[in-house]
Amino acid sequence: MPTSRARPIVPAYRAVVAGGVRDHGRVRRGMVWPMAAHPHYDASSKPPTFATVEEERAHRKRMCALGYRIFGNLGFGQTGDGHISARDPELTDHFWLLRYGVPFKYATVDELVLVAPDGTLAQGKGGINMAAYHIHHPVHMARPDVVSAAHCHSHYGTPFSAQARLFEPLSQESCMFVFDQALFDDEELAVYSTDGGERIAEVMGGHNLCFLRNHGLLTAADSVEGAVSRFVLAERVSEVHIKAGAAGRPISEEGAKRVALEYTKGNVPWHAFQYLVRDVVPDPTVVGG
Repeated sequence: MPTSRARPIVPAYRAVVAGGVRDHGRVRRGMVWPMAAHPHYDASSKPPTFATVEEERAHRKRMCALGYRIFGNLGFGQTGDGHISARDPELTDHFWLLRYGVPFKYATVDELVLVAPDGTLAQGKGGINMAAYHIHHPVHMARPDVVSAAHCHSHYGTPFSAQARLFEPLSQESCMFVFDQALFDDEELAVYSTDGGERIAEVMGGHNLCFLRNHGLLTAADSVEGAVSRFVLAERVSEVHIKAGAAGRPISEEGAKRVALEYTKGNVPWHAFQYLVRDVVPDPTVVGG
């Protein structure tokens, strides 16, 4: 005799209702909708503003910890090969990083350390990733507009960087970068000092994406959200270029400029971060702060 089987719960269709969760018209008690812990977000949402420097610092640190979680949950930095910085809004020559030794997917605000201009620990407990200091400090010093920079040895970004070339307008996301990119064509893969970081900053100039040859991607932005999402988008574009190969056919420069303008007008990096954090960090409160 056939047996009945309970219909599986599909998270994407859950809705919070009176003490339970409605699943295709039925309520199951004790279940938690995956999006319940996230603040409201829709197409009209905008980046937050802050009344005090303390509020802004707390926000940047929280976004930095969430950025590391996004990287970790996407499989980036599994051997510690990457870093995300968040400039302090008061001590503007200092920046926050995840302390050395913490897996990205377990990042919290309490695990961040404040790095002083000389590379020493200014606040927090634990070691400093000195490779991060060697790259991020010169970039932050050369670019007062940069709040955050992100770098990692990612699955497609590193292989693409080994080709020592720039993106072409092969996809929609590509157009976001084709007029805003630079190539650091150098053999210093392990950046041993701030001298190497200064060379990177010089080549990067005012661009928000820099390919470190044979090394990986480096992104920058005026927010942590922007730097992290730019990195993920650049990783996606790297994948497009590698998979399309020589058969890839770029669109025209004129067409690429139209798409790039839409990305600029719509603040796409900030919105992309909202999707990323909701997709791969089920409960953002785990980072604290």
